[in-house]
Amino acid sequence: MNFDLSDEQRLIRDTVRDFARAEVAPVAEELDRTKSFPYEIVAKLGGLGLMGIPFPEEYGGGGADTLSYALAVEELARVDSSVCITMAAHTSLGTMPIYLWGTEEQKAEWLPRLCSGEQLASFGLTEPEAGSDAGNVHTQAKLADGDWVIDGAKQFITNAGTDISGVVSITAVTGEVDGRKEISNIIVPKGTPGYDIGEAYRKMGWNASDTRPLSFDDCKVPEENLLGRRGEGFKNFLHILDGGRIGVAAMGVGLAQGALDEAIAYAKERQAFGRSISKFQSIQAKIADLSAQIEAARLLTYKAALEKDAEKPFTLTAAQAKLITGRLAVRATEEAVQIHGGYGFIEEYPVCRFYRDAKILTIGEGTDEVQQMVIARRLGC
Repeated sequence: MNFDLSDEQRLIRDTVRDFARAEVAPVAEELDRTKSFPYEIVAKLGGLGLMGIPFPEEYGGGGADTLSYALAVEELARVDSSVCITMAAHTSLGTMPIYLWGTEEQKAEWLPRLCSGEQLASFGLTEPEAGSDAGNVHTQAKLADGDWVIDGAKQFITNAGTDISGVVSITAVTGEVDGRKEISNIIVPKGTPGYDIGEAYRKMGWNASDTRPLSFDDCKVPEENLLGRRGEGFKNFLHILDGGRIGVAAMGVGLAQGALDEAIAYAKERQAFGRSISKFQSIQAKIADLSAQIEAARLLTYKAALEKDAEKPFTLTAAQAKLITGRLAVRATEEAVQIHGGYGFIEEYPVCRFYRDAKILTIGEGTDEVQQMVIARRLGC
């Protein structure tokens, strides 16, 4: 087993690391405090080719592998989760379905502007009654005179309401087969009449990312906006979630590492009882445990990425990685706040933001309970 990164993978990792430290870190606290979407940062990410890392160069993408993408996600999350989820949701949830199942015409229309970061893509799956029970879709799409007529609602959708949002791929019930819902994917461009983007949610964390409810009222798009084969939407979005969990796992690793970075730096500077608190055994134990756990979680996440790149089954590993890293991010950020003491409760310190951002990693793209269910089923239970 080779644990060495390729020259290209190291270049992507180091490029994103330098960018995150130089461009994101100085403004992350202000973006979070003012709940401002990071337009300038997204434009710079696009200019560096980081908004389309895993897509072919012919569409304007970076032509890199899943591990390279995971490395980029990890480095961004190490500094700021809002910027990271903007890039990650755009890539693995918004753009990936169009790349995997789009017609050549759909790919030519959307992928170049999505890979460049000129526009953002969203994925409309979750509904008021279809969260963990993802197949319980109520949104309807009916064919009429060459158009899909869509009625329904989605919630907790990332990237749909910004000034540069371009398109959302939604799941909708398009009929019934053998007494079961026929679920399909449909492309809906922003600005389509009947497609309404709600007010942004007030959230615990990820304050500089865009998260909103969507509604569709007699919303009409051409029949050719069907994404993939009719009736394969359920299977397709499960595949998308599998891949997305690698990205979320990388976010967990990055956030945990960022919290550890801050904790070590603070512990070295903070003096108590005449010496640095980094010399106290209780602090060292926290730091040592987190370091070991982060490295184990990192390797599991990289394994999932490598399995995907090798076109091997990766559902189990991705679910394991997502489960472990989300919980680790919560624990690591809590410990980092504890090491900071009272200062950890003050917003100007990054660990306070990290702590608020961590919890969603145990919920989004499949709760911990869903991951446990997926893992158990894969183990034959």
